[in-house]
Amino acid sequence: MYIFNPEHDLALANFRPYYTPPTSAIRLATDLAVLPVWYSGEVTVIADGEVNRKFLEAVKSKLQLSAGLIPYADIAQRPNKIIPWGWNPALCKRLMSHGVPESQLPTIEDLQLLRDYSNRKNAVQLLKELKLENSDFCGDSHYFQEISELLSYLQSTPGNKVLKMPVSGSGKGLIWILGEITDKQTDWCRRVIKTQGGVVAEPVLNKVVDFAMEFYLEKGFTEFRGYSLFHSASSGAYLGNELISDEKAERKLAEYVSKELLQQLKKLLKIKLTEMFPAYNGYAGVDMMISSTDEVFRIQPCVEVNMRMNMGVVSRLFHNQYMYPECEGRFVVDFFKKPGYALKFHEKMQQESPLKVNNGKIVSGYLSLTPVTSDTHYVVHVTVK
Repeated sequence: MYIFNPEHDLALANFRPYYTPPTSAIRLATDLAVLPVWYSGEVTVIADGEVNRKFLEAVKSKLQLSAGLIPYADIAQRPNKIIPWGWNPALCKRLMSHGVPESQLPTIEDLQLLRDYSNRKNAVQLLKELKLENSDFCGDSHYFQEISELLSYLQSTPGNKVLKMPVSGSGKGLIWILGEITDKQTDWCRRVIKTQGGVVAEPVLNKVVDFAMEFYLEKGFTEFRGYSLFHSASSGAYLGNELISDEKAERKLAEYVSKELLQQLKKLLKIKLTEMFPAYNGYAGVDMMISSTDEVFRIQPCVEVNMRMNMGVVSRLFHNQYMYPECEGRFVVDFFKKPGYALKFHEKMQQESPLKVNNGKIVSGYLSLTPVTSDTHYVVHVTVK
């Protein structure tokens, strides 16, 4: 049984069973509850509500979708394996309140290990190791446990920097140092060091392309599952993915760097991830970028390591399952602040880009992967051309 719990990163950082996510995270989880039907195969997805049930019936009439839905109230009656977006103490507490026995849930020791694995100091270490393997890789990342050492680094290193909480969501828990650090930002650093033990600091690179390599780890073995070419806001927040085949993704990246370098990085990461996270089972995405310095393009091979399911994997699996290899498109997570605006957008796109399907695969057009009503604020949608 699959669960979409996008508040996972925040809950893991908090690490308390009675954690209450912000309203925006609750809204996101509610609006996108059925998203796992697109990557769960034939497995049941836990999602409440008549809106979700009707949505699934509608998409099943268009595509060869076989997943089913089950409400939270019934999950105790199904002794199936539960697969969330990510495990954390708050989710365990919620599932136990619905009657799921502790034997089906990870232990507190398992959760603490996952929190340790999710710490950004591991990405700092991984970047250092990758750069030792090949001097063509770029990037610089440091983990500071003392405020004095952090401030000394910021004062002695030219250019803009980004500071990161060790444990937070991808694209979250960041502050940008544009010139001199402010008193408010210094206070933020002190709080983070006190609560999480340190702060990650990196120079801001001249980014050209955001991408990731997606892996699956299980029983001490790591398998490459595909590329993710994604887009992010200036703040670092995720916006969406390109829907293209792995072969096309690699060709696009090879316009900047060699295929040989990409293949070497892929092999190195399979080894390094297995060594660094021997007890982890599940998806792991390594965010990267291609940066430019004096028109020379280089790979920063480890910006983040996401120890959970992620939208890059969802878009990769969606393309593999529901699109022809030669087809391209965009996978977008959209937010509409005002009520009714998501529905207006949805109806407009349905008229302007009607969905065309052939033998259960999308040929062209627009499709929302989650329900859209007058109350919807978050939507995941694809447009195929």
